[in-house]
Order: sequence, then C-alpha cells, then structure tokens
Amino acid sequence: MFNFKKDRKIVQLSTIVVSIILILIAVGISVYIYPQLPNQMASHWNTQGEVDGYLNKFWGAFLMPIISLAVLILFILLPRLDPKKENLEKFSSYFNFFIVAITLFFLYMHIITLAWNIGYKINISEMMIPGLGLLIFYCGILISHAQQNWFIGIRTPWTLSSKKSWEKTHTLGGILFKLCGGLILLSALFNDKYTPLLILIPLIVSIIFLFIYSYIIYKKDRFKIF
Repeated sequence: MFNFKKDRKIVQLSTIVVSIILILIAVGISVYIYPQLPNQMASHWNTQGEVDGYLNKFWGAFLMPIISLAVLILFILLPRLDPKKENLEKFSSYFNFFIVAITLFFLYMHIITLAWNIGYKINISEMMIPGLGLLIFYCGILISHAQQNWFIGIRTPWTLSSKKSWEKTHTLGGILFKLCGGLILLSALFNDKYTPLLILIPLIVSIIFLFIYSYIIYKKDRFKIF
C-alpha cells in the first residue's frame, strides 16, 4: 500500500541527490581542465556572441557550481518557511523536476563556458538558446500546476489575495510561458539580430500583461462581477 507522505519524501531526497551529483560533475569537470584554463576567463557574452566580461581563473572555473549549490539550498529551505507550504506539496512533483532542470541548465551553461575558454570558439549566445527555451517552456508547465503559495509562481499582491486571480493568472501564464519557450527555440532558426527580440519582447510583454491581468481578475472576484 502506498504511503504518499513517505513516497514524496523519497522523491524529494532523490531530487536533492541528483542535483548534487550534477553539481559535483560540474566541479569535477572544472578540476580536470583547470590547468588548461586561462588566467582571465571569458564569463559573459553580448547578444552578438562577443565577450564583454571576464573573471579570474578560480571564479571562472567554480562560480557556476557555487551558484548552483546556493540555488539548491534556497530551493530546499525557502519552501519550508512558506505560510502556505501545504499547497507546495500539491505540485511538489513538478517543483522537484524544476529543481533538477535548472541545475542541469546551470551545468550546461558551465560546460559551454569552459569549452569556449579552452579553445572551442563556439557561439555562446546561439548555444544557450535551446537550454533557455526548454527551461522557459517547463516554467510554463510548472506554473500551470502551481497552487497558491509565496514562493513559486506569479506572485502579485492580487494573486496572493484571491484564489480565483491565482488560478486564472497561472492558467494563462502557463500558456504564455510555453509559447515564449517555443519562440525562443524557434529563434535559433533566425539571424542573430532577431534573437534578442524573439527572446526578450515576448517574455516582457507576457510578464506585464499577467501582472495587469491578475489585478483585473482580483477586482472582478472582489466585487463578484462574474
């Protein structure tokens, strides 16, 4: 007979273990190729794939794994402080997968950054598009299943004050984020000059629209217009 609470804890533990393994892989790669890395490492590229930021060797090799670990710790601790943490448990399977997905995304970015710095002159901007597109698409899946809480989702004053505003905003938000993720993936087919537009404009417009939409639904719910 299934014990849901016990099974959920096993899944959470598995999520943490997988994420830590991914972080250790990132550290292991950095240690292995550390002698080959330049003293000043490229760490940031503009939309044209040109380097516009550098870090010293140590931070260039290990900053991303450190950030990954810090994010993992936050994902473990902050939900425990959420006043509505029981709602987080209702979509914990989607949230657990998100933790692994974002850790995997950090690992992917770490690998292509190290590859560039040891001589593989790849276009970082182009290489990050598939990973970013898939991550944004999954964010759409996650928020479409998110229950009202203070940690994950489209947290405006109105979604946190009205269950109806939360539900409708997240249903629409899930659709919009999936579309944005798809557009980011589609942008890989276009010339570089269109990439920033296809990435930034849909995301910015969607976020602004959802912010306004959550207020409209809140007002309608408050005054029982529908």
